Amino acid sequence: MKRFTIIGGGVAGLTAAIGLNKIGVQVCIFEGAKALAGIGAGFGLAANAIQALDYLNLKSGVTPLGHYLEHYNILDERGRTLVSPETKAISAQYSQDNFAIHRADLHQFLLQQIEPTDLHLGKRAFKIERHDAGIDIFFEDGTMHQTDYLIVADGVKSKIRQQLIPNATPRYAGYTCWRATIENTNINLKIGSETWGSKGRFGMTPLVGNKIYWYACINATENNTQYKNYTVNDLRHNFASYHQPVAQILDGTKNEQLIWNDIIDIEPLQHLAFGPILLIGDAGHATTPNMGQGACQAIEDVAVLVDELQKTQDVIVAFQHFEKRRLKRTRYITETSWTIGKIAQWTNPIAIATRNALMRILPEKIKQYKLKTLLSVDFMNINNHS
Repeated sequence: MKRFTIIGGGVAGLTAAIGLNKIGVQVCIFEGAKALAGIGAGFGLAANAIQALDYLNLKSGVTPLGHYLEHYNILDERGRTLVSPETKAISAQYSQDNFAIHRADLHQFLLQQIEPTDLHLGKRAFKIERHDAGIDIFFEDGTMHQTDYLIVADGVKSKIRQQLIPNATPRYAGYTCWRATIENTNINLKIGSETWGSKGRFGMTPLVGNKIYWYACINATENNTQYKNYTVNDLRHNFASYHQPVAQILDGTKNEQLIWNDIIDIEPLQHLAFGPILLIGDAGHATTPNMGQGACQAIEDVAVLVDELQKTQDVIVAFQHFEKRRLKRTRYITETSWTIGKIAQWTNPIAIATRNALMRILPEKIKQYKLKTLLSVDFMNINNHS
């Protein structure tokens, strides 16, 4: 039995472990954190991710944890609709729905699907060495582990990716972000939306358990000390001119609930497979969150990987085929999301007015074509190479 090792216990790493176990492959998972609590707030699981979970026989366990999103509108700062995609119709075409889910809930579900003895916490990998006997993985605690095949899933700041591709460093998108999960009792939010305005973006969506996940993005220099120390009151002042329930949501948020970070990704890579080593998830194709596809693409990765490993006993060939199937798809997501983020963060009044006018009059066929492309390219025909 060949030895498989996964570095990273996030969505990509845990889903990969589950997928490999389902086809009879045992794995060791090493995670740098000393505890896995699903740090973060909410994120979207679009129809393509739900289809991947369905392929992995995980859909029935995940969907009850998510809030069904029939609509997710783009608004201007006065609350007027710019774009209202008919996600329900497109989801029906592929017999899958769109959900918003809390990261901690998904993490907990995934953890329950693996053997506790397969997961090793507090093991932060910083270097690998390849030789005839396999791959040596070195950890910051001074220990080492040897494996035959390595799946790198340790995120956008992966040190192993940096070793394999020294110039693949994270790039700053130009805006910083706050997130929080709060109670929905007094607000009674029913529909998800994202507002594009001159002071930045503000997104909100209901979650299960009568919760709201919200986020706010403001243009800033990288590692900006002022924004690092922002409070809810600062955000309330910044978004004071925005429509309701933005102010209500901020009023219902405590400073200790804020999660802050700069938005980063990595430029699309030329390779994901390096012989017996494979990059998946954010380690291989980190994207800005503007299309809600970060976790979705990680889950797609696992479905495609499992599909390829079932076609051949040659793992390196399976990794190569995975790369061929995923590069074009993930490049499209990364580049499109980067562009959307730049346009959404415009602050010039003339540019904003022009953008908003064009978004309102853009023919519905074009809007639906773009959304259909997102949900169908490459992955929907999982058994075919593309």
